[in-house]
Amino acid sequence: MIDKENKESRTSTGRLRKPEWLKVRMSGGESYAAVSQTLGERGLHTICRSGSCPNIGECFRAGTATFMILGDICTRSCRFCNVKTGRPLPVDPLEGEKVALSIKEMGLRHAVITSVDRDDLPDGGAAVWADVIRTIRRVCPSTTIEVLVPDFKGVEKDIRTVVEASPDIISHNMETVERLTPHVRVQAKYRRSLEVLRLMKQMGSRRTKSGIMLGLGESEEEIITTMEDMRGVGVDVITIGQYLQPTRSHLPVEEYVHPDKFAYYGTLARKMGFLFVQSGPLVRSSYHAEEQV
Repeated sequence: MIDKENKESRTSTGRLRKPEWLKVRMSGGESYAAVSQTLGERGLHTICRSGSCPNIGECFRAGTATFMILGDICTRSCRFCNVKTGRPLPVDPLEGEKVALSIKEMGLRHAVITSVDRDDLPDGGAAVWADVIRTIRRVCPSTTIEVLVPDFKGVEKDIRTVVEASPDIISHNMETVERLTPHVRVQAKYRRSLEVLRLMKQMGSRRTKSGIMLGLGESEEEIITTMEDMRGVGVDVITIGQYLQPTRSHLPVEEYVHPDKFAYYGTLARKMGFLFVQSGPLVRSSYHAEEQV
């Protein structure tokens, strides 16, 4: 899938040069500072920072952020993700209250929550997830809630615990195509993630969502098959974005996909019946998420 332009746009070390369409505005401003202060005062984490999201400047300036619960140390070691891996710290029993109060202070109409994987916990952190959702409902009753959850190793009772807390949108990302999953998401399984999404819909989730990233060496046929698989298990919302290498120790970018190609996949997704589609180089799971409710 690597085109002639990309082949001619490599650095002396063989890495692809980032194209113009991926250049983003630098962080800063009063709103950015206010969000940073609110999060810092309560010791909260965001995937915006931990995951090195390219949209952090835009989102913080807009007065929003994607909260990351259950700490900032993940028990898994996905080769695309910049979140720290290791032995997590104990769960903060006040985390739900801290997140809810921050949402209230920031005046968010739509809150997006994600987490690290916590395979060290008997329920994968499902009970904490449910507590956070219910606390936000109590403190901020008018705020809609979107959660991006791990696979909970496919354990149905843990998935049900989160679903029954009734988030407005529940999301679990496929991330990549089936062939590349063992290489990209070392401790995850493609078919297990599909089953998690199927169970979420079967258990009564209001709206299910998933996302994939391009540029890891996948083919067009594989991308389309993945989209069809996601729609086949009832996924309502799909996000398609460009993989960006966080550090030299992570997987290299195999291709910077042109915006026109993202538009093409977006059109295909709509034809497949997805209720809401976001497809573009800078699209991430929580990018403009309030539009998807």
